[in-house]
Amino acid sequence: MAGNKVKRLIQGNEACAEGALYAGCRFFGGYPITPSTEIAEILSVRLPRVGGKFIQMEDEIASIAAITGASLAGLKSLTATSGPGFSLKQEGIGYACLAEVPCVIVNVMRGGPSTGYPTGPSQSDVMQAKWGTHGDHPVVALVPSTVPEILSETVRAFNLAEEYRTPVFILYDEIVGHMREAVTLPEPGELEIIDRAKPTCAPEEYHPYDTNYDVPPLAAYGEGYRFHITGLNHREDGFPTNDSALIEEGIKRIIDKIEKNKDKILKNEEYLVDGADIVVFAFGSSARSARFAVNKAREKGIKAGLLKPLTLWPFPEETVRKAAKGAKAIIVPEMNLGQIIYEVERCAKGVEVAGINRVDGEPINPAQILEAIEKFS
Repeated sequence: MAGNKVKRLIQGNEACAEGALYAGCRFFGGYPITPSTEIAEILSVRLPRVGGKFIQMEDEIASIAAITGASLAGLKSLTATSGPGFSLKQEGIGYACLAEVPCVIVNVMRGGPSTGYPTGPSQSDVMQAKWGTHGDHPVVALVPSTVPEILSETVRAFNLAEEYRTPVFILYDEIVGHMREAVTLPEPGELEIIDRAKPTCAPEEYHPYDTNYDVPPLAAYGEGYRFHITGLNHREDGFPTNDSALIEEGIKRIIDKIEKNKDKILKNEEYLVDGADIVVFAFGSSARSARFAVNKAREKGIKAGLLKPLTLWPFPEETVRKAAKGAKAIIVPEMNLGQIIYEVERCAKGVEVAGINRVDGEPINPAQILEAIEKFS
């Protein structure tokens, strides 16, 4: 106990389940897959105790369809998977993006492609989160690097999904999902909880894509509102359209509702970045190694700093540009063969950007990052 608060030693995946319950999640539809299965196991027990529903679907495609339907029926909904399952969900994710269905998708990343290395960590799904489904669509992806952050970022993911009527991804690697850390569980009311806006008009006047709103209110099926939902481009009443002007207006609106609110969605941590000669841009478990390496570099008199995004998409462009000013170099450690480094290079024009990459199922360790820092010092 910490005061009146409960402090527990819990696993990352357990923290995700705790965060989902705290946020008001009342439906989980999923399919077992290493290394995310603990989320499903815990919620299969916990959700029925709070009046929620758990269903193990026949596959990952059915799982994304199930949480989409449950959300449209008014329930905050979650699914959890890993790389192969994330691939299978992509068409359903695109549907939820265009239909503007709030839901949360957790991807505990493992090695790939294909079945790959089920029990090893990876950070190779970060571009899939951005471009996995076809067409132009909104993307919000959060990348916690500690067990307490998994809990708080899961709550934030539900808040963002509800506020902006969109799917939200939580991406963390197997290391963070399976490690255990002390977490002080938040008390009711301690963390902000956001629920979707509901219509105030009469049912016969309701349009699910009312263009008078940046984010239209969303009625729930079963509450007296009859409305149409489709994966086709649609009018404000939800029915399909071939009108090119309406199609473009609709696509731009679902993109703009995220782009215009980036300042509210973005969340980053800066550690010793001000005045740093060498900045490390790292997320997930790589950020843990990076912080240790930065501290060791400082002990040697090297002015190093860490920029750790908690929101990876939308990408923190301005934060990277600011960190690059006056820096000699930016180092990007990631457990893939180079994905986020190109985003960093795009934003840090004129500053040398170097990657540290690993795809052997082992984490990037502090010594690797410190060696790279020393090369630029």
